[in-house]
Amino acid sequence: MSDDTLDRRAFLASALGAGAFCLLPELARAQGGAIASGIPLGPPESFSFERLKELAGNLAKENFTPMAVPDREILQQIDYDAHGAISFRKEKALWADQGNAQPVRFFFPGRYFPEPVHVYALENGTAREVPFSRDLFDIPVGNPANRLEKTEGFAGFAVQDPKERLDWMAFLGASYWRTAGYSGQFGLSVRGLAMDTAIPDGPEEFPRFTRFWLEQGEGGALTTYALLESPRATGAYRIASRRDNGVIQDVSAEVFLRGDVERLGLAPLTSMYWYGKPDRHIAADWRPEVHDSDGLEIHLGNGERIWRPLGNPPRVMANSFGTTDPAGFGLMQREREFEQYQDDGVFYERRASAWVAPKAGWGEGAVTLIELPTDDEIHDNIVAFWTPSEAAVAGGSFSFEYQLTWLEDCPVPPRSARFRAVRIGRGGIPGQPRPADTVKIVCDFEPMGMEGIERGPETLPVVSASRGEISGEAAYQVVDAENWRAMFDLDFSALEEGDDEPIDMRVYVAHEGEAKTETMIMQLFPSQLRALLAATG
Repeated sequence: MSDDTLDRRAFLASALGAGAFCLLPELARAQGGAIASGIPLGPPESFSFERLKELAGNLAKENFTPMAVPDREILQQIDYDAHGAISFRKEKALWADQGNAQPVRFFFPGRYFPEPVHVYALENGTAREVPFSRDLFDIPVGNPANRLEKTEGFAGFAVQDPKERLDWMAFLGASYWRTAGYSGQFGLSVRGLAMDTAIPDGPEEFPRFTRFWLEQGEGGALTTYALLESPRATGAYRIASRRDNGVIQDVSAEVFLRGDVERLGLAPLTSMYWYGKPDRHIAADWRPEVHDSDGLEIHLGNGERIWRPLGNPPRVMANSFGTTDPAGFGLMQREREFEQYQDDGVFYERRASAWVAPKAGWGEGAVTLIELPTDDEIHDNIVAFWTPSEAAVAGGSFSFEYQLTWLEDCPVPPRSARFRAVRIGRGGIPGQPRPADTVKIVCDFEPMGMEGIERGPETLPVVSASRGEISGEAAYQVVDAENWRAMFDLDFSALEEGDDEPIDMRVYVAHEGEAKTETMIMQLFPSQLRALLAATG
């Protein structure tokens, strides 16, 4: 064990102030049997969120010292298969069989999660560490995990329903966490902080939650306090979670910067989009669509509502949507029909939508969307977060609060019709020669606000494009259906073959000059459009 590690531990032990970690034997005796569930907890320590913020602020003034990994060589041998063979002993869960308390089980460290995290049980302002022990797990004979001797922390933890004992929330890896949302189906993830995601000079920095304090609440609620650490940042987080037709979390955070950050991302959401209706041709897969989320929804500070369908671009793309005091943003899954996925193993139609609603004015900034190319569903290639306009420089700090919901849909009721699907095919008129390098874009949207409106020149999609020519605009109600459809042609034949700069489009449907839908912003690439036309013959 290095001197740096010893110094770090000494600092942590004293950082909350004199007496902050004093022994409280009477409280310890009162708590021990109620929460241990067979786990011998550590000595009692005083804890509060204010002291955690003080700790994070003080750590930001010190050089970063990563957690020691003394058994790293053995942990590298605990690969996917070896890790999957290890199981947590159900009867050892923290708060097991304690009424409505939410039991907590722990993840064993391994090759993909070698850095330890420390977890504390918190009650009445007193915290006691849950010490790592191999005895909490069933480990097969011959598994390299049996040789761990010096590891002092878990990889993460999961919170379970007290009746079914099914996981509904998990913290595992960096500052990631996930919930089972409204359906019991895990999907997209969120993070505590994003740093320099997809900047040209890279690399991205992934801060870690290194310590957690867990506190049971009334009615099955659970509050997670977390310390975030990285070479250029520290942070104190409070995540109060409850379930109500989904998972609702109130997040309070204070972040301190040790170094400059070119692209700081607050309240980051991370998801997967491989392909969907507009770009089905890019994947040689039997399923119609594969994605955890199909669009980014943004409610700007000026009241405008944006829908940005996600894409799988030919190269890394970063797009920003500037606003002041955003009302909210989220990565949504609007397509809810099983027939559109046909996957009865992972059920993409059940994936939750994650919505970020700031609790106070966040000032000037932008919602930033990062899209990375992918050729498989195993990669999280979509990131969305808030980027404040204030420079993120060493010595600076950011305090922010928001409500995070994991529901079937956006928790804010719509005010106008919303787009539900976009399809792209060969442009022109059936039965006539088709123009070269021209696609038809078909956008289905909800009927909200379209009652009593008929097809005609007073009801048309309003389309603007950064490049190419738009023609053939039309909007009408689909025969024998409630939904409406808008369509138009995009001619990009004037663009040179090697020109693959994106075509940015803005679309909404208007009746007699009044907008009847949200605004849809699309980004298309000439190379992908040409590939689509070639694939369709």
